[in-house]
Amino acid sequence: MKKIQMVDLLGQYDKIQKEIDSKILEVVKSAAYINGPEVHSFQKELETYLNVKHVIPCANGTDALQIAMMGLGLKPGDEVITADFTFAATVEVIALLHLTPVLVDVEKDTFNINIESLKKAITPKTKAIVPVHLFGQCANMEAVLEVAKEFNLFVIEDTAQAIGADYTFKDGSKKKAGTIGNVGTTSFFPSKNLGCYGDGGAIFTNDDELAHTLRGMVNHGMYKRYYHDVVGVNSRLDSIQAAVLRIKLPLLNSYCNTRRKAAEYYTKAFSATENITTPIISNFTTHVFHQYTIQVKNVDRNALHQHLLDNGIPNAIYYPVPLHSQKAYVDARYKEDDFNVTNELINTVLSLPMHTELDDEQLDFITSTVLNFLHK
Repeated sequence: MKKIQMVDLLGQYDKIQKEIDSKILEVVKSAAYINGPEVHSFQKELETYLNVKHVIPCANGTDALQIAMMGLGLKPGDEVITADFTFAATVEVIALLHLTPVLVDVEKDTFNINIESLKKAITPKTKAIVPVHLFGQCANMEAVLEVAKEFNLFVIEDTAQAIGADYTFKDGSKKKAGTIGNVGTTSFFPSKNLGCYGDGGAIFTNDDELAHTLRGMVNHGMYKRYYHDVVGVNSRLDSIQAAVLRIKLPLLNSYCNTRRKAAEYYTKAFSATENITTPIISNFTTHVFHQYTIQVKNVDRNALHQHLLDNGIPNAIYYPVPLHSQKAYVDARYKEDDFNVTNELINTVLSLPMHTELDDEQLDFITSTVLNFLHK
């Protein structure tokens, strides 16, 4: 059996090595490393894939969130609501811009933002909502949009873990994750479903005026060289990373389907045990399984985590500490009773290996090892 990886980037590369190597060499020989033809081509191809008017490539997913908030004109003191159970980048940029982060609880079954908790958190200072499409499926965007419309709020989608997912509205229409709110953001970190070979990110919007603002912001606020029309940052997707992404983008749907098949294997294997809750997929979204995250009950999660490691099976706890308990984001306004679900999840979730190169032999070993621990 091949060595089990949490994410097998080398195995994925082996299948596209010829194309990747050739394209990288082409960029090197062109010497067009910044804002070169590969970046512009990738931008257009991603716009087509997402069916969105504007893609603004940038240096990473965290920058994408920050620039999106800058572009919307949010001011210090404005409140921005987001989920407590997610990676820190989402709240980090809110704090960096001297906005006020407001964390709310999530749903136990999907891990995504709880709509009732969202509603309760709104104040006259609230200006934006950042729903996080955690682990690969969309948050309840139709409900989020209704709240946003009622209170005149911006919606900034954090799609770092869900690029490629489809959202279906009640009327049957569909949109890609990240193209539903005022603006969407994503990361191309190597382990993402669409990952490059370094850092990378992008911002999406159908708003022409906002897109124009964002394009200047990612490049020092310039539309014409040495003329700075807006306050910007240096956040550009480099040409080599764009070239890699151009090779991978046509494969994204197949990558997501391969992940779904692995997820189906896991779910079927664990279906007979009451000690594991497998991922629930909402009826309004597809799931691209950036992570396959189970919840365990009546089981020592940390002991299972170590047992898997002892048997050569990498696994991870996403996330061991909620954002409201992180030293950087502690706030006297928060009450533990406001985060009952998150406080439970941090003790029960466990993410198993999930990537495009998993085979049945590996999946059988992983699931058997989990079940043997539960039934010993």
